[in-house]
Formats: sequence, structure tokens, C-alpha cells
Amino acid sequence: MSSSDIFIGETIGTAALILLGAGVVAGVVLKRSKALNAGWVAITFGWGFAVLIGAYISAPLSGAHLNPAVTVGIAVTTGEWGDVPVYLAGQMLGAMIGATLAWLSYYGQFQAHLTDPEIVARKDEEGLVDKAAAPAAGPVLGVFSTGPEIRNVVQNLITEIIGTAVLVLLILTTGLTKGLGVSGTGVLIVALSVVGIGLSLGGPTGYAINPARDLGPRIVHALLPLPNKGGSDWGYAWIPVVGPLVGGALAGGLFEIAFA
Repeated sequence: MSSSDIFIGETIGTAALILLGAGVVAGVVLKRSKALNAGWVAITFGWGFAVLIGAYISAPLSGAHLNPAVTVGIAVTTGEWGDVPVYLAGQMLGAMIGATLAWLSYYGQFQAHLTDPEIVARKDEEGLVDKAAAPAAGPVLGVFSTGPEIRNVVQNLITEIIGTAVLVLLILTTGLTKGLGVSGTGVLIVALSVVGIGLSLGGPTGYAINPARDLGPRIVHALLPLPNKGGSDWGYAWIPVVGPLVGGALAGGLFEIAFA
């Protein structure tokens, strides 16, 4: 496949992935959404279907990596690094486009949520609104990127490494089963694995397991003119980038040791 095919395929596929993934989170957490409070199960299945759709769209052009950790894991096993920058560029651009489209799709809900006094007002220790305090953002950063429930750098990093390693090892080993790639069933298996990882390992950090999925939308969050949106949590932002890249590389190494 050509570099242009790779770039276009990864851009379109990752945009679809983030549009639908960020979209399900927006639907669950933003006021005036019909899916409000649908819960974690809805989010994990929404992300799984997002992977399914993005991968089927991009597979004919680029092979549907949609994730720098997957690209790195494959490069570790094949030794072919020449196209890695093209994959990563398409994935980052696509992630930013997808996040912007999710914002446009839920524009009214973002406005309603972030201008609601009950959402943006800080409260004192007794739960009363403190009108003198600066407004606090509602949970909109979580629409765009991940964050830990308990801030522990070592645990958060390990969680992302483990979750990503499971995903990338699954992707690499499905290629050993004859006919999966041709039939397209492999894409379905990967999508279901994303659901499984989210249900089992997503609780601590929100399971980024994809550097582009987290960093691209986080940049969009920082740039968008959202009222009372709060910060983009750049102090944490390196963990969902480094952790998945390490996990992808480890999965590639393990695959070479155990399966090659």
C-alpha cells in the first residue's frame, strides 16, 4: 500500500473511531442528552463499536491500525519502520478531526452542560453554592481524553501498559488464525476485545490504550471555545501516551518470543 493510502485510511478510520467513541461518552455525561447516565457498560460497548466501524472503513486502505501502539507493536514484529511516521500522522490528525466532529454533534449539549449553574458552580463543605468562587468545569474533559480515578503515576502507567499489551497481543495473534483476515472476523474480535478490556481494566484510568485517541482529542479540548471547560490536565497527559506505546512494544516483543 502507498503512503497516501496509509495516511488517508488512518485519518478517516481514526476520525470515525474518535467521533463515535467520544460521542458515546458525551451522550452519557452531558445534560440534555437522551443517553444521560447510561453508564459504563454503554461507554465500553460504544467504544467497541467505534473500533469496529473505524477499522472496517480503513482496512482496505491502511490495514486499520488506528492506534500508534498497534503500529509500534507490528513494527517490532516485522522490523519495518519506514511507514510508521505516516501511520502516526494519520492517526493524530484523524483523532483531532473526530474529536471536533463529536463536539459539533453535541454542541448544544456542551453549551447546556457547561452553563448550568448546578454543574459549573463550586460548592462549600456543606454542599451550598459558593457564589464567590470561580466556576468549576463539569466532566467534559472525559469526553475527549482519559483520567485516573486514583492518581498514582506507577499504577496508572502499569494499568495502561497491561491493557494495551493485551490488545496488541490479541491483534498480533489473530493473524495466526487462517482465514480471519480474509473474512473480516478479525476486526470483530478486536472490537470485542476493546469492550472486554474496558469492562475489566478500564476502571482505574479509563483505558486509553491508544496514544492518538487520548492526545489528539486532549489538544482539541484545549483549543475549543468551551465555556467553563477547565484545564486539559497536561500533567497526566504523558501517561496515556507512554503507557500504550510501552505496552505495544512489549506485546510485539512477547509475540516474537512466544509465537514467531
